[in-house]
Amino acid sequence: MKSRSAWAPALWVGAGVAVILSSCAGGHPNGSEGGLRVLRLRATPGAVIQEACTPSGPEQCFNARDDNCNGIIDEGCGVNTGLVQFAAAWDEPNADVDLQVTDPAGELVEVGRATQSGLVKDRDCPGKRKECHGQNMENVYLEDGDPPRGSYRLRLRLESLGGENPPIHVTVGARVGPKTYSLELTLDRVGAEREVVLEL
Repeated sequence: MKSRSAWAPALWVGAGVAVILSSCAGGHPNGSEGGLRVLRLRATPGAVIQEACTPSGPEQCFNARDDNCNGIIDEGCGVNTGLVQFAAAWDEPNADVDLQVTDPAGELVEVGRATQSGLVKDRDCPGKRKECHGQNMENVYLEDGDPPRGSYRLRLRLESLGGENPPIHVTVGARVGPKTYSLELTLDRVGAEREVVLEL
């Protein structure tokens, strides 16, 4: 895991999973993002959450991280983004991890259909026909407009191992206005779930 610094850590201790959360502030102007910020962030009990950001080099594709800390996740990789974006990536090509995002109105974002709030999920990996080509990254983003304020719930669930050995390591990236966040978490068995809630 890459070392990051510059922000004070916050810790949650309990049984289960360790999660590292990093935050990167970028200077990418776009719409009303200047007033958009995370008011509160909660994660599944057992999470260790740390806010930090140090650029780790040029942007790498399909890792759900803002490697160069410019406020955009996986730019230059053909990944859709918006003022609000949530992405999940994992290396095991046959494992099926599901990123489920619920908007402040309680609507679940589904592939190929925009919610009333304008959120879109652009792919489901690994895909029935392996359309993710081993680059497993699920992505939810705000197509346009100003995002509604309230709680965004992210649930990560291991649907299938597909012959892969557990645990499955997942990187979760979030963009809120000009700032990005990165979480590292582990799913140790089929049916395992982790939840993150961001309140805007």
